[in-house]
Amino acid sequence: MHNSLENKVVAITGAASGIGLECARAFLAAGAKVVLIDRAGDRLEQLAKELGEHAYPLVIDLLKPQEVSGMLSGILAVAGGLDIFYANAGSYVGGPIEEGNPDDWDRMLNLNINAAFRSVHAVLPHLIAQKSGDILFTSSVAGVVPVIWEPIYTASKFAVQAFVHTTRRQLSKHGIRVGAVLPGPVVTALIDDWPKAKLEEALANGSLMQPIEVAEAVMFMVTRPRHVTVRDLVIVPNSVDL
Repeated sequence: MHNSLENKVVAITGAASGIGLECARAFLAAGAKVVLIDRAGDRLEQLAKELGEHAYPLVIDLLKPQEVSGMLSGILAVAGGLDIFYANAGSYVGGPIEEGNPDDWDRMLNLNINAAFRSVHAVLPHLIAQKSGDILFTSSVAGVVPVIWEPIYTASKFAVQAFVHTTRRQLSKHGIRVGAVLPGPVVTALIDDWPKAKLEEALANGSLMQPIEVAEAVMFMVTRPRHVTVRDLVIVPNSVDL
């Protein structure tokens, strides 16, 4: 028996593109209402029109703590409830550590860790009060297997995994499930700064996935019976040797 998503309210951060957008489409197709959270206001308005009446844009800059703190009231105002919160937004920095820019690291760490954790904290009162809900993260295979060419990004996803594992145990008594999808390389804006030769090689040998494949995994996670939690779902292309 699977959980129906009909009329459920889903809020997705980083929903203007990539994995977030594909997940929004999948949830809408399953009958859910979706709050699209991103800082790209014009893009969100355009997407909401394209996606239909059950897609609601909510402009929030996740790097501004005050805006994150007001996230729940914004979600409730546009959609009237919240059942599934998906902390998907993130950024990527790779490359040799000695060539890195610590300012770039700080921005990525703030988005991947601090903003994600703040977002969950912001919506928890509602989920705890209704004694049900799902919290999802877009993590990465780099959160369980240290990837040599992306040490700072790997560190951020290890932090996400630690948060998922601990909060899952804290929140289960409230009927809230917590889990993460951990994809390998996906064709999104996050890999725009990959070296050109590395990107071309990955595309040629089939070692990149498409966002829709992650969305399908997410849908599997949230439609399990309520007594089952998919804590970590790792998905990688067959050609990735990890």
